[in-house]
Amino acid sequence: MENFSYQTSERFADIQLLRYRLNGFDELTLQQKLYIYYLSEATLWGRDITFDQFGRYNLQIRRLLEQIYTSADVDRTTDEFRALETYLKRIWFSNGIYHHYGTEKFVPEFSAEYLRQVSPLDETEEGALERVIFDPDYLPKRVNKADGEDLVLTSACNFYDGVTQAEAEACELKFPLNSTLVKRNGRIEEDVWRIGGRYGETIAHIVYWLRKAQEVCENEQQRKVLGLLIRYYETGDPSVFDAYCIEWVRELEGQIDFINGFIEVYGDPLGLKGSWEGLVEYKDQEATKRTQAISRNAQWFEDHSPVDPRFRKPQVKGVTANAICAAMLGGDEYPSTAIGINLPNADWIRAEYGSKSITITNITEAYNRAARGSGFQEEFVIDEPTLALIRKYGDVCDDLHTDLHECLGHGSGQLLPGTDPDALKAYGNTIEEARADLFGLYYIADPKLVELGLTPDLEAYKSQYYTYMMNGLMTQLTRIKPGHQIEEAHMRNRALIAHWCYAQGDVIRMVHRDGKTFVEITDYVGLRALIARLLAEVQRIKSEGDYEAARKLVERYAVKVDPDLHAEVLERYERLNLAPYKGFINPVLKPVFNSEGSITDITVDYSESYVDQMLRYSRDYSTLTPSNS
Repeated sequence: MENFSYQTSERFADIQLLRYRLNGFDELTLQQKLYIYYLSEATLWGRDITFDQFGRYNLQIRRLLEQIYTSADVDRTTDEFRALETYLKRIWFSNGIYHHYGTEKFVPEFSAEYLRQVSPLDETEEGALERVIFDPDYLPKRVNKADGEDLVLTSACNFYDGVTQAEAEACELKFPLNSTLVKRNGRIEEDVWRIGGRYGETIAHIVYWLRKAQEVCENEQQRKVLGLLIRYYETGDPSVFDAYCIEWVRELEGQIDFINGFIEVYGDPLGLKGSWEGLVEYKDQEATKRTQAISRNAQWFEDHSPVDPRFRKPQVKGVTANAICAAMLGGDEYPSTAIGINLPNADWIRAEYGSKSITITNITEAYNRAARGSGFQEEFVIDEPTLALIRKYGDVCDDLHTDLHECLGHGSGQLLPGTDPDALKAYGNTIEEARADLFGLYYIADPKLVELGLTPDLEAYKSQYYTYMMNGLMTQLTRIKPGHQIEEAHMRNRALIAHWCYAQGDVIRMVHRDGKTFVEITDYVGLRALIARLLAEVQRIKSEGDYEAARKLVERYAVKVDPDLHAEVLERYERLNLAPYKGFINPVLKPVFNSEGSITDITVDYSESYVDQMLRYSRDYSTLTPSNS
């Protein structure tokens, strides 16, 4: 551990790789370490499911390029080989051939002719993959959310096969979260993701390690939770998944927890199908004091929300918030991961049984360490007083906004009786993320946080307001290609909030100075009032299922990009020589055996390189047959 470094030398395309440290892992008991190890193995086994869900050709292409990359016969010194290497690294990072954030298809910088020269495939197989890789107009986006288009037919994600958007929306699904819709002989059928069904062999490996985890878990409730998850994987039954989620929310005593399954629906243009993801975690005891202070006061925050009382929860139930250390990332949480998570997603479970929220402190720590000294804030923040404010309060308020977003924002509010949870359709994810962000922004400025000891004074919130508006109006455009619009739900959410507030008057200005554009906030109190107004409207939209209002709000404020401002931001950012996206190399958990073959310890190794990790995962955790073969 003495030689641990958060930053690695791995950088390619628009990506930089970091490491995260397992703070306090050595202090855990052997039983706890074994529990983490077995859960981690279950986490690593889901990787190929995510690849296949993100595009039907992803596994074939990855395996072909890995075969070329590791061949002793290929010349590794040519520009074409180096371009192929970068392309493969991007595929590993994004779980497929589509950008992990923008979802557009990568453009390879090696030629089709070069691929034919080095490929071990026959002409027929190679020809089919060639079009997928090199034709920019064929399957161009993993998730398309352009208004007015058939979002299913124009999205390359692998949740639908031969089905239109209208057909998918008209289906009465028995397995809405965990099936692929396939049209066979004119009939739409559900291929269920379970043992004996689609992804069955891979799921069987996940279940093997979950059963091992059952043998060493910390308490009987954890054992019950694992048993229900195993049963869900065996049957695919949504009612079993609901039972699992309820019991998972109830498990509060253990120091170790996990996420494993088909969870978030951002990868589906209709917001129905769950991408596979995994996370193993253990509590950061000191940081958890902060999140628990928030969760203990959940009812106060709900009662004082600026939304219509009809849309508030009269009784907030089961809000649990922990700061945690990630021990292993997998699937849609790897290599790029969230810094905070709130689950389960079902509104009725949140209302009846509550939810769990986590802030991932060792991931945030790695991001913060990597950002220091980058020059980013100096380039884009308007003046020295604002910069000093951000330096003084930025880290504290960033963490706190994440806590409020996850711990309370997602769990706040309620649907009116009879409102369909999926009524907002393709706009649902953006509205939900905006709702949680607005909740956090509203309350981070509240004197209650000073009273609770969560912010040091009434000035601290201004650092978060400034960086949030700067990001939503300007700096997140570093993640958008010239000529493109905003499509990712979290980016749309930030743009929606910032542009709506900017459009309301003189509270926020765009100032031009020495050929550069800066964000200026002239009235922080007035900005909080605007945030309260927008939160009330966004909650109304969600509570009433007002699809048309959601569409108008998102399309007006969250999608379009000013091309001149975009070009300026990209040019200024390029001069800083920074990678706009960051992800993580997992630590390697290694069992130590005694002479009798029993495990006596689990050690942590941080030395594995990105390439070695990806090739090892492809070798050791891969049984899935590509779904298009």
